[in-house]
Amino acid sequence: MIQHKLERRGSRVWRLAALVATTAMAACVAFGQTEPVPPALSHPISVYNNWSSYDELSDNIPLTETLAMRELDELLRLKRAGVHFDYYMMDAFWFAPDGGYRTWRKPNWPDGPDAWIRKCQANGVRPGLWFSTNTLVKIQAAPPWKDSLNKSGGAMSFYEGGFLPDFMSALQFWYDRGIRMFKFDFVDLTAATPAAEAKLSKTEIRERNAAALLEALRAFRRKNPEAVLIAFNGFGGDLDNTSSQLPFREPTDLRWLEVFQMQYTGDPRPSDVPEANFWRSMDIYSDHMVRRFEQLGFPLERIDSTGFMVGKTGTIYYRGMHAWKGAYLLMMARGGWVNTVHGNLELIQGKDAEWMARVQALFFELQGLGRIHTFGGIPGDIEPYGFGGVTTRGAAYLVMNPGQTVASIKLPGLAPDQAPLGRGRIQFRDAGFQPQLKGDQITLGPGQMAMVGFGAYASANYDFGVQDDVVIPRSIAPFPVSFHPSGVGSVEASVEPPTHGVLRVVLREKTPDGAIRRTWAGGPPSGENMAKVFSLSAMQDGHPISIRLDYDKIVWSGMSWAVGEIDAARLAPGKPLILRFHSAEKDPIALDGTAYLVEY
Repeated sequence: MIQHKLERRGSRVWRLAALVATTAMAACVAFGQTEPVPPALSHPISVYNNWSSYDELSDNIPLTETLAMRELDELLRLKRAGVHFDYYMMDAFWFAPDGGYRTWRKPNWPDGPDAWIRKCQANGVRPGLWFSTNTLVKIQAAPPWKDSLNKSGGAMSFYEGGFLPDFMSALQFWYDRGIRMFKFDFVDLTAATPAAEAKLSKTEIRERNAAALLEALRAFRRKNPEAVLIAFNGFGGDLDNTSSQLPFREPTDLRWLEVFQMQYTGDPRPSDVPEANFWRSMDIYSDHMVRRFEQLGFPLERIDSTGFMVGKTGTIYYRGMHAWKGAYLLMMARGGWVNTVHGNLELIQGKDAEWMARVQALFFELQGLGRIHTFGGIPGDIEPYGFGGVTTRGAAYLVMNPGQTVASIKLPGLAPDQAPLGRGRIQFRDAGFQPQLKGDQITLGPGQMAMVGFGAYASANYDFGVQDDVVIPRSIAPFPVSFHPSGVGSVEASVEPPTHGVLRVVLREKTPDGAIRRTWAGGPPSGENMAKVFSLSAMQDGHPISIRLDYDKIVWSGMSWAVGEIDAARLAPGKPLILRFHSAEKDPIALDGTAYLVEY
């Protein structure tokens, strides 16, 4: 009954938001405009993207019609369970290499996409397609593109030759066949013909390319007002790590919001914040990137954190469903209006599907009618922070403590007309440490996230439970340790073993001048497990001591830290414990380490 009430409320929010948008559109037309400026969505949407159910970049699982249709069946199953989906995005490599984005790859799609498009449309789902915008990623240059190629032959200029007109023709071809969402990835705005490279600076080339693409997409949107355009890699931002400061070396450009409904902030990857739980460091990456783009002037509703993937492939580090609930809550709470589920939908079953539908109902209300804000510190700077949404019915907050201490954060008022918070309720938390809520302040354990509701959102209807596969220590305290160099890329320490609890060891890799340094060891199938690249070991009395690691994964996106835990029960009292860490990084590095005594 509670679920159905929430679903009905979510539907009312959806209809009201759509009515407001329709009225605004009519006003624009009355004043001679054919579209809203900027092209914001009329309401929050839910998207399924099948990337990470397959992976042809960090793994060798191909996209096939069988896989794509299986995931469509799973999407329809979830819709019947109350989970909302508006779009199905067919991600990378659907196309034939020699087809100029007009034909589908055989033998993976022997009959092309018609069955997939028809089944989406028959079930109220709008299909979408991925494009490598002007770079040749698993596609050959079609004849009209060749006079736009750069010197290396890997990308095309937008403002020279025949590429851009032909590319826009391909987009129109698919719009006319029912495609309604277009994902633009792997753009290279510095691409130019050899003649242009010889006489123009990179800045001039970038500006000419941007101007040409902007104008082409404006025209496309005017002709095709139902098209949703989303921008991915190459449209600005330093996405590799969370240590970079503003401004980004790769500049962002707010003009893209004139044509794209959404700007993405990077595929999920571990942040440069060490966490005992690998997946929590990934949460912090997406949180950090959203904050950085917001600081640059992007409205939260126009930022796509791309922060939720579940799946069985290398792109998502074979995550399966580990720590998925916290990741999903955060994705919804960050405020972006493109709410995307990536990966293997068959993993989401039974009560998990009901849980997801309840979360959607809450956050579509907060996104569509409320005001979502960020507060607190910068995630990558290891400061407590959060996201909060407010409506006339109350307020809800997602809070995170990324540090290795118990920490508190104030839950701020989010709007001038917001009612006093009153009595709140913790509606979701990680297992272990019990967060303490006192008025407008919450205390969290190390690496912990929680959700708090006030007003209507403090009712039991919005209790989303405990995330049992993220366990936070009930106490933590610094433990004395002093690491010293013991060879190239290695450090070592000798400590008196603790008599109780768990010894947590944290190592971070930096450049010699103190900046964070990530090491990349490749993705599957040939990449190296990070537990071998960052080797953390312990010895006592000449015998190896087992260390619990959660970063022992093949990580295509690189890492800068290692965290391991040793149970004191495994240690002999009074005998020194030797801790060793070695990084396989070939460039000059500096390593530093800390330790903590934790109790679970």
